[in-house]
Amino acid sequence: MDLKLLLISTLLGVFCYKGNECINANAKYCGECIQAGAKCGWCKDPDFLKQGETVSTRCDELQSLIKRGCSDAMIENPHGEQKTLKNKTVTNRRKGAEKLRPEDITQIQPQKLSLTLRSGEPQTFNLKFKRAEDYPIDLYYLMDLSYSMKDDLENVKNLGTSLMLEMSKITSDFRIGFGSFVEKTVMPYISTTPAKLLNPCTGDQNCTSPFSYKNVLKLTSNGKNFNTLVGQQQISGNLDSPEGGFDAIMQVAVCGDHIGWRNVTRLLVFSTDAGFHFAGDGKLGGIVLPNDGKCHLENNVYTMSHYYSLSSEVILENSKLPEGVTLAYTSRCKNGVVSEGESGRKCSNISIGDEVMFSISVTSKGCPKQGKPEIIKIKPLGFTEEVEITLNFICECECNKDGIKNSQLCHFGNGTYECGACKCNEGRVGRQCECSSNDVATEDMDRTCRKDNGTDICSNNGDCVCGTCECKKRDNPEERYSGQYCECDNFNCDRSGNKLCGGHGRCECRVCICDPMWTGSACDCSLDNSTCMASNKQICNGRGTCECGTCKCTDPKFQGPTCETCPTCPGVCTEHKECVQCRAFGTGEKKDTCERDCSYFNLIKVKDRDKLPQPNDASYPVMHCKERDANDCWFYYTYAVNNNTEKEVHVVDTLDCPAGPDIIPIVAGVVAGIVLIGLALLLIWKLLMIIHDRREFAKFEKEKMNAKWDTGENPIYKSAVTTVVNPKYEGK
Repeated sequence: MDLKLLLISTLLGVFCYKGNECINANAKYCGECIQAGAKCGWCKDPDFLKQGETVSTRCDELQSLIKRGCSDAMIENPHGEQKTLKNKTVTNRRKGAEKLRPEDITQIQPQKLSLTLRSGEPQTFNLKFKRAEDYPIDLYYLMDLSYSMKDDLENVKNLGTSLMLEMSKITSDFRIGFGSFVEKTVMPYISTTPAKLLNPCTGDQNCTSPFSYKNVLKLTSNGKNFNTLVGQQQISGNLDSPEGGFDAIMQVAVCGDHIGWRNVTRLLVFSTDAGFHFAGDGKLGGIVLPNDGKCHLENNVYTMSHYYSLSSEVILENSKLPEGVTLAYTSRCKNGVVSEGESGRKCSNISIGDEVMFSISVTSKGCPKQGKPEIIKIKPLGFTEEVEITLNFICECECNKDGIKNSQLCHFGNGTYECGACKCNEGRVGRQCECSSNDVATEDMDRTCRKDNGTDICSNNGDCVCGTCECKKRDNPEERYSGQYCECDNFNCDRSGNKLCGGHGRCECRVCICDPMWTGSACDCSLDNSTCMASNKQICNGRGTCECGTCKCTDPKFQGPTCETCPTCPGVCTEHKECVQCRAFGTGEKKDTCERDCSYFNLIKVKDRDKLPQPNDASYPVMHCKERDANDCWFYYTYAVNNNTEKEVHVVDTLDCPAGPDIIPIVAGVVAGIVLIGLALLLIWKLLMIIHDRREFAKFEKEKMNAKWDTGENPIYKSAVTTVVNPKYEGK
């Protein structure tokens, strides 16, 4: 199983490893090494190489060289640099201020740089662009006079006049010119009959002769002259729908003297209502020569008929780059907008007076043109100002200057001794150039590369060169073969925790050399007793011995890294009660701090008490606990420290609570009791009243019997009735 894990780990290491460009370069001298990449350095210490290592192992990443014993002072690692040669600040002025010559206005900063490039190491600089206010502008108005423009001619004439007025509001130094075009003056684009050449229009329409391009008005600040000439233009005609506009545009661009372009902002307004001919369309008229890009105006008229804008967007373009040189643009435009890649070349919605910044990184690969300086230029599209950058390339190390040609250190002068190693002359090989390239594989030389007269040359881990073993390189640059016969390596030592030499030592010739305070074949045994110190300052709490930094407890009741844990000791249940309660049921005093205070054990829930671990089931002590919560409910759990020194708690996931009272009978009994007591009180009261009445009546009867007066007529009684006889009554 361990072997299988080791094999899987090794394979994963191979697949996850990324190539080291310094090692892969297989550099034979310092200059070749530093061109391999920006992370590569060359150790020039003469005693750096071990037996069996090739000269190319002097070239490696800096940290690897230091780790292998090369001091900083002995590492060649040159860096590029940049110098600003011309850095005139951008012009900051307002319209109406003192006029400046166009050459005195600056819109891009800096203007000239010198960069020294190390292969793979970018040099980055900032380029500032600001559109100057009141900057001189030359505008050339190029108008289509083909017959299809007849109904638009008056509007186009007004457009030219309006354009001149609007541009005069933008800048006070404004010049405008005017030209017109129709079509190539050959079949099948126009009719070449004499009559049609004089008047290409039909019927009674009077049109001017067809032409390819005319420069009507050279750039001028005379606005009246422009208005007059635009108003005098007449329509011409041709046969096909597309026009020869590209011929005219080419001539406007290349005929600087005829047009009168200045070295300022140049604008071309192209006015047409139709499409244009593409490159190759000229073959229809027998025109097969490509446009030569030269001016062909005679008396301001284009004679060869061959085809070969004020924007709010600034776009950077660069000249052709030397092989191996790349540019990366990052734009920082208005409102904090940052773009990279192709979008990093431009900024949009730039108004006059706005300032934007570009970050430009220049990187070279290798040493282009044998290190000769190159010049590249970067400029905003449509502007004449530019940044000139001189590129210098670092192709050799500084120690190359101190090299000794035909040095005696290189086998009687068969090479140049530079940067701590021999750079062999052509036809010579070996660390000291001691052999001819024709003699590297003779039988006599191979004999000295076999250990103990065996059959394996250089232990099958290297090549025999000039009778000396040069060990093979591994894919992983951290792994190396070494030794006289390449019999040693630094990666086949014992491992611990899947780490070579336990991570506490280095592997030399397949044997671990342990760091201080570590021992063992895999450097996995610590000699430091501090990890065994218990809280009472005793080694292993006085109940064990410290072996390789780990306590071996002699008292079976005690466990843990310092023999301080006693799962079966009294008080364990009470100690962990609140944490078990909050983890299992979310109640108790620690329910609000449960995650912080109670994550020190693994909680395992079971259905009932029979599922709890029993002392005989485990190979480690288990403590059974029964605790009661605030609701008088019992919960049951076990506490133990397993063989991996992990604290385990098994808890029954249901609480054992006492049965509650039966409410209905209680309520019914209370109600019945109240009713019965009330009735009893009433009966008692009634009984008492009856007894009282009977006693009073008996007393009355007794007193009545004992009365002493006559029960006859009352002698003092007088009747309340008086009878009077009427004397007149006769009794009738």
